[in-house]
Amino acid sequence: MVTVPLELNTEQIRGEKRVVFNHLSWLSYRQILQALGENNRAHLFYDRGTLEITMPLEEHEFYRELIGLFIRILVVELGLKIKSLGSTTLAREDLERGAEPDNAYYIQNQAKVLGKRINLTEDPPPDLVVEVDITHTDINKLALYARLGVPELWRFNGQIWRIYRLEKGVYQEGEFSPTFPLVPKTKL
Repeated sequence: MVTVPLELNTEQIRGEKRVVFNHLSWLSYRQILQALGENNRAHLFYDRGTLEITMPLEEHEFYRELIGLFIRILVVELGLKIKSLGSTTLAREDLERGAEPDNAYYIQNQAKVLGKRINLTEDPPPDLVVEVDITHTDINKLALYARLGVPELWRFNGQIWRIYRLEKGVYQEGEFSPTFPLVPKTKL
């Protein structure tokens, strides 16, 4: 019997594990989504042939939950109504783009989508999307969400919180949230 020593990677992986596939068709992306089902832990991002599969780890999930709780508190305190999508797949075949954000919310457009299954070719995109990206991502998420028409994007990398608002098809970083304008970024 031959034994081979197993070398373990002892480097601590923070935030997320990612794997990228290039030159993948839209049909293949949809088949992978269907095979994984709605209750999988992975988040898939597809941008015109590139598929990135992200597996969130403990640190990522901690920040995702914390930001989600904060948003819910803001909504209650401000007396707003909300439809939370969690990491529901946001996909547009006509754009060949799809994303599963950490959290997505309808706040301004909540009444338009209440009680509906979201179809982005007919319904407005979520008003606010939250992304926690501790590790490097190969997908340009700003460009992806801009093409999907998401008006506001919050990104957190474990240290820096950025608020982006969509202006003329391009995200601009700002100090205030368009959704919660009374709360400056420094208070978030």
